[in-house]
Amino acid sequence: MVHSLTDVVHKPPGPAVLERVSKHYGSVKALEDVSLEVAQGEVLALLGPNGAGKTTAVSLMLGLMRPGSGRVALFGQDPRSPRARQRAGAMLQLSGVPQTLRVRELVELFRSYYPAPLPLERVAEAAQLGGILHRLYGQLSGGQKQRVHFALAVCGDPDVLFLDEPTVGMDVESRRAFWAQVRSLARAGKTVLLTTHYLEEADALADRVVVLDQGRVIAEGTPAEIKARTAGRQIRAVTRLSPEAVRRLPGVTSVQAKGNALQVLAVRAEPVVAELLRLDPGLSDLEVTGAGLEEAFLALTTPATKEAVR
Repeated sequence: MVHSLTDVVHKPPGPAVLERVSKHYGSVKALEDVSLEVAQGEVLALLGPNGAGKTTAVSLMLGLMRPGSGRVALFGQDPRSPRARQRAGAMLQLSGVPQTLRVRELVELFRSYYPAPLPLERVAEAAQLGGILHRLYGQLSGGQKQRVHFALAVCGDPDVLFLDEPTVGMDVESRRAFWAQVRSLARAGKTVLLTTHYLEEADALADRVVVLDQGRVIAEGTPAEIKARTAGRQIRAVTRLSPEAVRRLPGVTSVQAKGNALQVLAVRAEPVVAELLRLDPGLSDLEVTGAGLEEAFLALTTPATKEAVR
């Protein structure tokens, strides 16, 4: 029981905070009155279609740009302060890494920027750099460069890690190994903010999901809560109907061809299935399942269905 105001325990703010932040590029509204807090020790996935404001939000938290209005804080400080930056690591889409240095030289250079960096061997193991430490960065494949970017992001042993589209260009094996490293960081108490277009990745890693669309937060919750919010159903069937014809049915939010079948997302399955059977009595291999995070994301960000799921 709380006996006085002095007994109230105030939860400290998370490592990274946006408070009623707006950022415009001329007439383009990248962010509009966005409030977002990344909690200590969580993995937060920031999702949204292209141009939703994800990269702008990350850049603001890192102090790479200033907001038009509102407050941005990193560990309670101005994100541009050296003390705050020493506690953060970042893996960004535009890295600016010198092409002519070898991987080992790059890692050692970035380690020198931090007061207590991780040993080279630990960095190389975490980022799967075995076999490429001696190679020139400019001669690496896209997936190998992503692994180097991850190494540079973690070499300072940061308390908060910003990962902007981190697994683009990685093969399946490398992506799964990367997921294992993110989970390991989370178990060690690190805070991770992740932006990704791979919805499976967000579902597998995130404690919480925030969905941005047109510069505003339109949904927030655990992956399970986001999926439940759409109340969507996925329908799969082999049919002679064209995707365009199915897309025009009431309640259908998206249609994709998958081999010889159509994969349909609908707000409610029953009326759509009834209409499919009416239009195509020969319909076969019918399956109805709950929507995953990818289907929920499409429902939340597709103009025709935004209001239906809010």
